[in-house]
Amino acid sequence: MDKKRPSIFIALLPIVILIILLALNILYFEDPVAGPNQIALLFASAIAGVIAFSLGRDWVEIRKQIVKSIGDAMPSILILLLIGSLAGTWMISGVVPTLIYYGLDVLHPSIFLFAAVVISSVVSVATGSSWSTIATIGVALLGIGTAMGFNPALVAGAIISGAYFGDKMSPLSDTTNLAPAMAGTDLFTHIKYMAYTTGPTILITLIIFFVLGFVITPSNTNVSVDEMLTAIDNKFYISPVLLLVPVILVVIIVKKMPPLPALFIGTLLGIVFALIFQQDLLMSLVKEGTKFPEAAYTVLSQSMFGKTSVPTNNENISKLLTTGGMAGMMNTIWLILTAMVFSGVMESAGLLVRIAEGIVSFAKSTGSLVASTVATSIFMNITASEQYISIVVPGRMFADIYRKKGLKPEVLSRTLEDGGTVTSVLVPWNTCGAVQSSVLKIPTIDYAPYVFFSIISPIMTIFFAYANIKIRRYSEKSGYKVKSAVEKI
Repeated sequence: MDKKRPSIFIALLPIVILIILLALNILYFEDPVAGPNQIALLFASAIAGVIAFSLGRDWVEIRKQIVKSIGDAMPSILILLLIGSLAGTWMISGVVPTLIYYGLDVLHPSIFLFAAVVISSVVSVATGSSWSTIATIGVALLGIGTAMGFNPALVAGAIISGAYFGDKMSPLSDTTNLAPAMAGTDLFTHIKYMAYTTGPTILITLIIFFVLGFVITPSNTNVSVDEMLTAIDNKFYISPVLLLVPVILVVIIVKKMPPLPALFIGTLLGIVFALIFQQDLLMSLVKEGTKFPEAAYTVLSQSMFGKTSVPTNNENISKLLTTGGMAGMMNTIWLILTAMVFSGVMESAGLLVRIAEGIVSFAKSTGSLVASTVATSIFMNITASEQYISIVVPGRMFADIYRKKGLKPEVLSRTLEDGGTVTSVLVPWNTCGAVQSSVLKIPTIDYAPYVFFSIISPIMTIFFAYANIKIRRYSEKSGYKVKSAVEKI
């Protein structure tokens, strides 16, 4: 059976159905990520599968692409499991409570949101990883902000904004290396050129959070900071020594250790510090008469794989001192798997490429070309559910078009980051959106309106293109033949 080319209407049909189902889930279910969104993705996958068969694709071909898509997401799934275990051991060891304790004691509510962006930015630039930043320092900052009485979604927006800025500008980041590789430029040219759009974007983001810090009155006015500090101090041994754990983790990540072994070492450090400093806590979480070796083994194992709670006399602090371990990540992993099934079916049928081609057809001027690239990257984040695909696919599609227009490759690499890297965290079923939602325990749809950095970035890069600001072109002296403006793209 000959393979047919889908029409744009047919290519969009599974996406339209998916959007309708996701909207219904938001309307009818309290927690769409706990199953409804996964079923929506499977139904949309089935529709895409029927279309694939009608276009001449066979089941073996479709299944092969599904398996490939799931394989591409497997590193993210493994990282997610380790983040769950790390969060549990860092809570039991007192690392996160210590960060919350000192944060409450030092940070004033009026500058907290601003500080959250700055702290997340610095750590993310140093580590090159938004995921590690959010899973460690981000969790602590969220605890501090929540204890102060800020809307957790707003705090998450500040943390994610800083983390994705740092990830985007760090030479250690995988996406920061991937984008110039796809476009055909070098790493440091790419970073320097990104600064033109990223600098104003993070500045605007910082101003917004600085103003919000003075405008918003935290709701937790009925509970004093002293009461919360006392609640933490009564349960945990609090000491600056415990801060060695995140410091060591940041150092080994900066030394370019891969994420999986780095997170595993972070988990082991949490276990060691819990055994040394939190012996009383470990004994308090088991039934009376249990000996220490059994208490240590059961409590620390539970913190890694399942739900663990440390009760206190302060309800707000008790909520913060609860983790889900690896088991708490299962809904997110299920979401990622079904998203990859949808992505695989769509790609095997040629539907993603067909839609992307439709977007490219609108690219006539430099401004519209950049806008089309951003739209394609965002579209890939929504449909392919994977940040890397939002860089690789548009990078391959547009590289030759940018050259024909006489635009240097750093224009494309910057656009890929401004449109793809930072917007991935705004899509609930994208690996980035799903992971951060699970780690911070806040639905993506709740924090997305407050991730100002990710919202402003694509707008800024499109503005620069239409305004012809810092758009690098080949000159005749360079020896590169610039195509005629009227030549078809």
